[in-house]
Amino acid sequence: MIDKLEMFIALANERHFGRAAETMGVTQPTLSSAIRQLEEQLGVQLVFRGSRFKGLTPEGHRVLDWALRIVGDARALREEMRARRHGLSGNLRIGVIPTALPMIARLTAPFLAANPNVDLTLLSRTSVEILAGIERLDLDAGITYLENEPLGRVARVPLYREGYCLLVAEGSALAGRNSVPWAEVATLPLCLLTGDMQNRRIVNRHLGEAGASVRARVEANSSIALISHVRTGQWVAIVAATLAEMHGAGVKSIPIVAPDASHLVGLIADPREPHRPVVDALLDQARKLARS
Repeated sequence: MIDKLEMFIALANERHFGRAAETMGVTQPTLSSAIRQLEEQLGVQLVFRGSRFKGLTPEGHRVLDWALRIVGDARALREEMRARRHGLSGNLRIGVIPTALPMIARLTAPFLAANPNVDLTLLSRTSVEILAGIERLDLDAGITYLENEPLGRVARVPLYREGYCLLVAEGSALAGRNSVPWAEVATLPLCLLTGDMQNRRIVNRHLGEAGASVRARVEANSSIALISHVRTGQWVAIVAATLAEMHGAGVKSIPIVAPDASHLVGLIADPREPHRPVVDALLDQARKLARS
């Protein structure tokens, strides 16, 4: 039953029989057969079928809720028993909002040093993608904003407050300033992160509160792309202070004030307990970092 539920989750995530089979490392006929057997066992149709996957039935959506819980608990059980025999091991998948990537090693380096048999996969994701990934069991944890937009029920550990800076080219007339107000920032030629990122929505709100409309001539989902445009001297960018610390030569960062805005960033994980042992260990490491 557990194996069939895992295949069903893969199908719900991929929305394609072939991709789901590839994800599970089985053939498409094997996966299709497992889904049909699961339907027979439960006595309901789970999937609308045609020449291709057409979505889950209402019963399928309800079974998916149960499948996520059951499979999550089964994985946690297997890992805890393995950890009792051999210590912590395995791979931990963490989604990280782009603005937190410059600080992530402050959490992961001591965690890996304390757990030499654990490997990490770090994935740049939006805050929405992180929540969805944890819910679908694609991600074990995430680094994201803890305020501003609903998180629902998640385990959370606050890590730091994200402040904001204006990035300008070193030769810019603004480069000698000690600070710049949000209202003035709005009048400058801006390049900003894309609207699917919570950082951009936060920036839009602060500019709006300063009485300015937001127009970015350049948008990108990569901070590296923003810095590249700033270096030309034709644009400026609003970035998280963590990124401003790593911008490199040719660029100057200036704190944005009036108001001095900041937003809480932290580690989140599935709220169900007991957690997988590696997730518990990561949460403990996050609490140590928060206290330091």
